[in-house]
Amino acid sequence: MSQEILINWSPQETRVAVIEHGAVQDVLIERSLERGLVGNVYMGKVTRVLPGMQSAFVDVGLERAAFLHVADLIPNLAAKHLKDGEAAPAVPPIERQVFEGQSILVQVLKDPLGTKGARLSAQISVAGRLLVYLPQDDHVGVSQKIPAEQREALRKRLLALRGEGEGGQLGGYILRTNAEDASDEELARDIAYLKAMWARIKAGSSTQPAPSLLHQDLSLVQRVLRDVAEPQTQHIRIDSKEQLAAMQAFATHFMPDTLDKLSLYQGERMVFDMYNVDGEIATALQRRVDLRSGGYVVIDQTEALTTIDVNTGGYVGAKNFEETIFKTNLEAAQTIARQLRLRNLGGIVIVDFIDMHTDKHRDAVLAELQKHLSRDRTKTSLGGFSALGLLELTRKRTRESLAHILSTECPVCHGRGAVKTARTVCYDILRELLTEARNFNPAMFRVVAHTSVVDMLQDEESAHLGGLSAFIGKPIALQADASLSPELYNIVLS
Repeated sequence: MSQEILINWSPQETRVAVIEHGAVQDVLIERSLERGLVGNVYMGKVTRVLPGMQSAFVDVGLERAAFLHVADLIPNLAAKHLKDGEAAPAVPPIERQVFEGQSILVQVLKDPLGTKGARLSAQISVAGRLLVYLPQDDHVGVSQKIPAEQREALRKRLLALRGEGEGGQLGGYILRTNAEDASDEELARDIAYLKAMWARIKAGSSTQPAPSLLHQDLSLVQRVLRDVAEPQTQHIRIDSKEQLAAMQAFATHFMPDTLDKLSLYQGERMVFDMYNVDGEIATALQRRVDLRSGGYVVIDQTEALTTIDVNTGGYVGAKNFEETIFKTNLEAAQTIARQLRLRNLGGIVIVDFIDMHTDKHRDAVLAELQKHLSRDRTKTSLGGFSALGLLELTRKRTRESLAHILSTECPVCHGRGAVKTARTVCYDILRELLTEARNFNPAMFRVVAHTSVVDMLQDEESAHLGGLSAFIGKPIALQADASLSPELYNIVLS
């Protein structure tokens, strides 16, 4: 599988597109003002301990105090705070593990959201290209995405490479998915990098006052080399000379195999124009995605799940109707797998393929979807067709969806996807005028509404408006305001 990575960099935003077989498969975006805090390590200060919630608030230098739950503390941290002769409980309460004013090394698990502060953990982990280092643990684990028959062999290799730790502390590791085919030399290089990173964090924790930032996760351009680039990646093109130099310096120390793949894009057009990436992003923000055959899929993202509906559209086929349905579903399966990656849709996904009457066709569509989902770096679980003909799958949530990053709720319809018709708003106004006339006695009523509503009141609904004016015995004036949304209006008493 051929792969190419394009990077469009600017001071305010970094955009990465992963191209496979000439088609955009994945888009990553990082904005300098919205860069996440997950993975950052801080020396924090405990500002408040809440025994009733078994949690504490920690000042790490952010706008709001961060939240630390007892489950995210190191289990034996309480030992030095216990009185002589007192037995430690199985799960020490938080008031025996931390105290107000204490300096504590913590890592961000979840970014601040709304009025909530960041979620912290005292159990630090440092991510590398192939491994995740757990300096306070001795556990060695292997990614569940690696085939079961290879996990134990990888685990034994890593145990042999781990060596002896200082003071008997070996440190734990988790082998990431891309370590499946790694050589001992590559694993050893990642271990050395992670230990050096942890040594720097520990040194900072001894010298820096609380609150202080000790370690920040890699930028997106660096994570491209660590997480996105694969052996089959042929080119990594970036349109910034300064960022190219930074990537080359990073690759020299940690990912030398990627050095030859890095190059500066110097074309007259934007780097994303090479594969119409901006056009693909625009499509990924729409509900409807057209298929080459003439069919289309409709994708709706809700809080609970994502629904995908497949339609034949203008595709009439060349043979029989069953064959037309099968061909449309096969093409839709490829498109759905690609759109899940491109839009970064996570959680439960329900797909309503066009009904197929043969098990052979259903199995072929399921196999086609599975084949394309297998290229996804994010873990997916695919079920079979239900009795109603629906297909259910789940995709792990790893980051915000593309739509959430690039768009916001419509201020007019507030996410409903529809607004009241002008006639509906007219009738709302007439009812409210009658209510106001019963409660107040102004000289005149003035209605300020959207142009389309005023036009209808003056034209098709003029008889009803005139009848209401005569009934309440008050004149009703109309004023158009194109800046108002179609549903909004004001009734002014004069």
